[in-house]
Amino acid sequence: MADTAPSKPTACLALADGTVFYGTGFGATGRCVAELCFNTAMTGYQEIMTDPSYAGQIVTFTFPHIGNTGVTPEDDETADPVAAGMVVKWDPTQSSNWRATEELKEWLTRTGRIAIGGIDTRRLTRAIRQQGAPHVALAHDPEGNFDVEALVAEARAWPGLEGMDLAKEVTCTQSYRWDEMRWAWPDGYPRQEAPLHKVVAIDYGAKRNILRCLASAGCDVTVLPATATAEEVLAHSPDGVFLSNGPGDPAATGEYAVPMIQEVLKKDLPVFGICLGHQMLALALGGKTIKMNHGHHGANHPVKEHSTGKVEITSMNHGFAVDAQSLPEGVEETHVSLFDGSNCGIRMSDRPVYSVQHHPEASPGPQDSFYLFERFAEAMANRKAA
Repeated sequence: MADTAPSKPTACLALADGTVFYGTGFGATGRCVAELCFNTAMTGYQEIMTDPSYAGQIVTFTFPHIGNTGVTPEDDETADPVAAGMVVKWDPTQSSNWRATEELKEWLTRTGRIAIGGIDTRRLTRAIRQQGAPHVALAHDPEGNFDVEALVAEARAWPGLEGMDLAKEVTCTQSYRWDEMRWAWPDGYPRQEAPLHKVVAIDYGAKRNILRCLASAGCDVTVLPATATAEEVLAHSPDGVFLSNGPGDPAATGEYAVPMIQEVLKKDLPVFGICLGHQMLALALGGKTIKMNHGHHGANHPVKEHSTGKVEITSMNHGFAVDAQSLPEGVEETHVSLFDGSNCGIRMSDRPVYSVQHHPEASPGPQDSFYLFERFAEAMANRKAA
């Protein structure tokens, strides 16, 4: 006998233009309002949901088998999910993976995140690509009672990510040390016991695997909040400064981050930035950032490095980009997206100061760009040897 279908939908996704999608709700009940994006990665849904860069966003997963590997605390990029919600094609099935410690549905319920399944994610993705990332309201009610007009009104009233400084909401509240390195079979996460370089990492919403990659590259990492001053950074006598990923509008975060970076640059220290950190560095050097139509979110983005001609397949997650045309003299574009030609990397022509838009820590995603961490370590070693 076939399973009996529910009498009415238990979740509703309302777009600001009035389009409404109905489906099956899971995870937490209630509603949330955010920007809707799509992610094309085939693995790593847990890392995506816990990536602080997704603050203020609901993620549509184009890969249909979300939930099939369950969740494990080892894969969290921060303590709890940061993405506001998730949209999937098929309702999650029971997990089948030896590392799983919890089901996706239970994890979302426990951590207060709303999800909707049974959605035509191909249609939704096409709409996002053609019309830009929409503002949406997502509701989950087991009784299936929805005030659609109110949900559409909430989506329309949401101010959007432009002008939002979300780094302050996801950054750490106090400084801390980090020595955990990248996961390796069979021991899991080893500790860095013989670091060679002292690094201060500014946390605009740092993923744990970025900090692990720094430790694996020989760094003794001290993490400071996003609002740290140049005096606080330099008080640690670092060999290099790292600028992390993070969410929101870079221009808004730059109000306090850019002056700090500019002061640090006067000390001729190696500086390395990723994602929002890349945008912060560009602003500090005199460039500008722009809001993208639908952003880049996935683990299959081709990026070309100009100096070598090498094409790297990378992990991406950003809705803003550096305007390459705004870069001043002495600042070079190093990487470019082969999808749309947008900027993916910069460097100062005469100093070891550089950054990339993509995520070389590869969590989730390919490891083509891990060399950037080694390049940072080499720059610090060269400076100390000079």
